[in-house]
Amino acid sequence: MGLFGKIFSKEKKEKLDKGLEKSKENMFSKLSRAVAGKSKVDEEVLDELEEVLITSDVGVQTTVKIIERIENRVSKDKYLGTSELNSILREEIAGLLSENNTENLVDFSIPQGNKPHVIMVVGVNGVGKTTTIGKLANQFKKAGLNVVLGAADTFRAAAVDQLTIWSERTGVPIVKQAMGSDPASVAFDTLQSAIAQNADVVLIDTAGRLHNKVNLMNELGKIKRVMQKLIDDAPHEVLLVLDASTGQNAIEQAKQFTKATDVSALALTKLDGTAKGGVVIGVSDQFQIPVKYIGVGEGIDDLQVFNKIEFVDSFFGTK
Repeated sequence: MGLFGKIFSKEKKEKLDKGLEKSKENMFSKLSRAVAGKSKVDEEVLDELEEVLITSDVGVQTTVKIIERIENRVSKDKYLGTSELNSILREEIAGLLSENNTENLVDFSIPQGNKPHVIMVVGVNGVGKTTTIGKLANQFKKAGLNVVLGAADTFRAAAVDQLTIWSERTGVPIVKQAMGSDPASVAFDTLQSAIAQNADVVLIDTAGRLHNKVNLMNELGKIKRVMQKLIDDAPHEVLLVLDASTGQNAIEQAKQFTKATDVSALALTKLDGTAKGGVVIGVSDQFQIPVKYIGVGEGIDDLQVFNKIEFVDSFFGTK
């Protein structure tokens, strides 16, 4: 179990197990069919495994890496039985995650030194961006931190309304302006308010979709520049929210946003409703950006810090 018990409560671990159940069953039912009647890991089995990983949304680039690692083990050990494939795959994926920048967070904490710690949250509409901000605000507040929300997605009335509801639900103050206001102005006001309130964390919502990548880059760039008039190195973190249930589309979104702005962390939502949880492995590996948070349910406490040890354990755990 690794660090189970030290890091995760039993309730959180059970929630993670349940959240990854569809993904696990999807991958391992395919894997079982791939090795049926075969005793040795050979070229044919590896070809089948490659297809299993790709169709489980691990992604082509990451799948190739995993297959190469297993091929190396086969060439060294000369004989590997298919009965060992599950544990080998588990080890290699755990190894891959360990080599990436993926952090092993223990709780909802922020780095020391920045006050307030400014997090700009980006992502397309519909991925659960505003909900993730609300859940993050709740977790930070529970951790004893003073939080301020900034409703800088002024292109969509529903976004401001939704964030206002989360503000009321969590008891966290929000800074907002009229629909269609300048998002950078909202961000500036939010930081001013946060500084005045001696806040620990600022969460800035941003527009989920602008007409094209250039507009997106310009808008996010302007928000950054305006915030830096108050805090030199703001934002301290750019959190990209992706919907895990969209599979490879999440990887495509990550490509677009990493080109548009300096994404420093990832949150993957809706893992509980999908069989495409393998995308967490692919996104983590391909972009070398830490996966910090994962959504494993609709409840206010169902946003978890991403811990690669527990993720791999739940993904590969047996019933």
